[in-house]
Amino acid sequence: MSNKWPHLDYLSWRETCSALHLYLQIAGKYRLAHSPWLNHSWNATFYVTPNGLTSSPIPDGPGIEILFDLRDHMVMGASGDGRKASFALGPTTVAAFHASFVRLVSELGGTPTFNGQPNEVPDPVPFNEDHRERPYDRDAVQRFHHASMAVDRVFKTFRTSFLGKSSPVHLFWGALDLAVTRFSGKRAPLHPGGIPALPDHVTQEAYDREVSSAGFWPGGGIDYPAFYAYAYPTPNGFRGASIRPDAAFWHDGLSEFILPYDAVQSAADGDEALLAFLVSTYEAAADLGGWDRDLLECMQGRPGQVRPPHAELPKKATLSTDEKVEREDGASKGRYRMVVDGVEAEMTYSRAGQGLIIIDHTEVPAALRGRKVGEQMVRQAVEDARREGVNIIPLCPFAKAQIDRHPEWQDVLRRS
Repeated sequence: MSNKWPHLDYLSWRETCSALHLYLQIAGKYRLAHSPWLNHSWNATFYVTPNGLTSSPIPDGPGIEILFDLRDHMVMGASGDGRKASFALGPTTVAAFHASFVRLVSELGGTPTFNGQPNEVPDPVPFNEDHRERPYDRDAVQRFHHASMAVDRVFKTFRTSFLGKSSPVHLFWGALDLAVTRFSGKRAPLHPGGIPALPDHVTQEAYDREVSSAGFWPGGGIDYPAFYAYAYPTPNGFRGASIRPDAAFWHDGLSEFILPYDAVQSAADGDEALLAFLVSTYEAAADLGGWDRDLLECMQGRPGQVRPPHAELPKKATLSTDEKVEREDGASKGRYRMVVDGVEAEMTYSRAGQGLIIIDHTEVPAALRGRKVGEQMVRQAVEDARREGVNIIPLCPFAKAQIDRHPEWQDVLRRS
């Protein structure tokens, strides 16, 4: 497979995917039972490797690692004292897989005790009682692994531009989703719970801080592979935010943004398409939620380059008097721009009839964060609106957040 983004057809491998999901739950529940709790259930997840999915070392017995080798289709275990054990992945029952896994852990010197009930699936059947035959599509599993490698790569790139608390890129076996989450640093209201076959106290611990989260499903919640993004708590205006690329949309049933995997797989640059989705959904959540983006963000990481320090700048270093906001105004569209140290930031708008402009997008490169460049452009737009006697609709989440924070600017807002 040379394509970085292989074709995935969930419906053609749905039964295999469902089986793999339950197998990962068995191994994941073993890790969960023997690992100290880490915030947001991070002690229970799997991680993508070039060969498949690993548990990382589990503190049971001599120390045990479980690897789902999705290239050679094996479940492999290794212990800290040098023991190894394995068994093949193939057509079988969940009960038979469960028995094989228990034997593997025992052979490695571990204690194979864990909760035997599936989570986050409809009509759960205890693992050791599920005797329905399950297929195993080797090619589809390899494609899923190949796609997971690509997702892992882009998610890790996205993670480099955030200085605040961020999760690892990891796979949750509850819903079978590869995810990455950013945190504002503020407490969140108590989550109502209600996720099927998942205790409410687990959900509530997972969401006790404000988050902007994104992930990848191979299918299941919807009948096609897709990327998702949501914020908790959901800030006002989030569902109406402008999200890139064009194929992304708000899913009313799931209450989150969705980007079909096919849109990334077929894009001229799949990595860039996915990164645009991750960045735009995060920016909407952060701007509308009032996150301190100047404090939390940095430039995207580059191999071999040390990130420039993000220490507090002297006041005189925020902006010099020579750095002015420029305006390019057309009959139907326009933009404000600033060039600082050779780096350009812009804020675009469109005209909607007489006396009304809509600010639709603000782009401030990471190198200019913390220098109030975006705020300066919004301020200039407000001053121009007053002078010209026009109103503003801040469709852009960043512009809306800035105007919300400055009551003295709100006289230019369009009143319904």
